[in-house]
Amino acid sequence: MTLRQRRGRDGEDAAAAYLERAGMRVLARNWRGGPYELDIVCRDGDELVFVEVRTRGRTSLASAAESMTPAKCRNVVKAARAYLAANGGWDVPCRFDLVCVRDAGPTPELDYYRHVFDISEIMGSGDAAWQPW
Repeated sequence: MTLRQRRGRDGEDAAAAYLERAGMRVLARNWRGGPYELDIVCRDGDELVFVEVRTRGRTSLASAAESMTPAKCRNVVKAARAYLAANGGWDVPCRFDLVCVRDAGPTPELDYYRHVFDISEIMGSGDAAWQPW
């Protein structure tokens, strides 16, 4: 495993632990559907939450939040569609969250953002009704 892969895995571990402490139930980690992957899928009350985890090292020039590009958002939405299709979850309200992890030595620093994007902004207004609820 490369240093980058290890850092990413450690960031996802820290994010999953944080989400569980916040009262969410982790349903899946590193879920794959075809070419797409979801870092963490959680249940938060009645909502299904697709959580993207972005980890950066101490010397990284770009922040973790800046790495969440429109193209990455589109891929997360496509992965969420695949997850819903595979698990029959089309009738469940969903949201997209982001956890930014900074490698700060033994204890990573986390920033958590709820509902980081609206799919109509990412996929276009013609795709806004991708999930009927």
